[in-house]
Amino acid sequence: MLLTITTTHQPATDLGYLLHKNPARVQTVNLSFGKAHVFYPEATAEKCTAAMLIDVDPVGLVRKKSEQAFALQQYVNDRPYAASSFLSVALAQVFGTAMGGRSKDRQELAEMPIPLSVRIPVLPCRGGETVLKKLFEPLGYALKAERLTLDEKFPEWGDSRYFDVELSAVCRLQDVLNHLYVLVPVLDDEKHYWVDTGELEKLLRKGDGWLAAHPEKELITKRYLKHRAALANEALSRFMPEETTVAEDEAEHDAEENEVEKKLRLNDVRMATVFEKVKSTGAARVLDLGCGEGKLLKMLLGDKQFTEILGMDVSYRTLEIAAKRLKLEALPDKQRERIQLLHSSLVYRDRRLEGYDAATIIEVIEHLDEERLTALERNVFGFARPNYVIITTPNAEYNALFETLPAGKFRHKDHRFEWTRGQFEEWAQRVCAEFGYSAEFFPVGDVDEKAGSPTQMAVFKKGEKI
Repeated sequence: MLLTITTTHQPATDLGYLLHKNPARVQTVNLSFGKAHVFYPEATAEKCTAAMLIDVDPVGLVRKKSEQAFALQQYVNDRPYAASSFLSVALAQVFGTAMGGRSKDRQELAEMPIPLSVRIPVLPCRGGETVLKKLFEPLGYALKAERLTLDEKFPEWGDSRYFDVELSAVCRLQDVLNHLYVLVPVLDDEKHYWVDTGELEKLLRKGDGWLAAHPEKELITKRYLKHRAALANEALSRFMPEETTVAEDEAEHDAEENEVEKKLRLNDVRMATVFEKVKSTGAARVLDLGCGEGKLLKMLLGDKQFTEILGMDVSYRTLEIAAKRLKLEALPDKQRERIQLLHSSLVYRDRRLEGYDAATIIEVIEHLDEERLTALERNVFGFARPNYVIITTPNAEYNALFETLPAGKFRHKDHRFEWTRGQFEEWAQRVCAEFGYSAEFFPVGDVDEKAGSPTQMAVFKKGEKI
């Protein structure tokens, strides 16, 4: 069983500090089912590859279960060669510190997204390449997968359920290891040990920050917990407190910003301005990404120009509020067919967002850390690629004109940044250059001669992909 991890971040040999394994020597770790050997086939400043070779002892495993009767399958099987839950256990024991995001000598690097490539030469996958893509692409990975034949000498036997897989992404090493820990046994749809409530807690820990918003979280949860319905239902229900908190935070965010901006009735102006801009594009199929409680969705639904409307939000509770605001259950069938609500996240790729005429992202980007903003850029402009993208965000220069806002403070405590007009335009032009769009900029709200408008808006138009 083999796994390799490669980086081109320079100096690439810093991978050794992140994994806590010296590139200059082979290291062996004893496991309950065999041994794991860590070595570096390549270790230069430009490129570094760490390999973990797991030597599973199937005979030893059977001998430990003396009460079991002899069966050839216990001795002859794919477990020593194919990635499985044995790999997950080895990852936790061999690279546990890295999985926790800690590095004694390179902590700053451990917290930073870097280019990483992972290869698993033999990865069993029940469901084939389709399931592989469903699990990894929403997390931002570029995927290469080659299905292996059962026997090259007998091609008529057909293809196997095993794949040679390579995953590439710019992300934290910690995230890659945790994704693999959870998803490898999910793809195998099997575990070599008993699954109980302790395993549920592991899933919640290793899935923290990404699993709750994954479009395939139900499939992942059920397979990881070996289809034990009670455990899977409990795990899925445990995601809800986070979503409820998000909904409460959004309500608090609206109240806090509205308190600052209420004299301007800025939210109403913002929604009306975005609506008119979307309408002017001629779009018929529209996404509202981070739709919140559905204020813009209601305006879109009231105009016959828009034949297909999709509102997406990371908070399930907020979507429930939006459904009530829109009175979806009471809508006539033809009206109801025009709109749908989707629980997903902008920082994970979701193929359901592809092929739309226009997308709106209203007062969302300022809530994202830099690495998540990068994921949003890639998923919206690189993968979904609507013809138009309309983004609004606060204009930091205008903050000085708000009497209730202390100097140097953001409009809401959850904002990770608030950009000046120059910073917003610089970011937008970089996105355009990277993904093949052009951008125009517009003020939203009353314009001050020096400070500009309270909200700034960019309208991106798709050109040729670079």
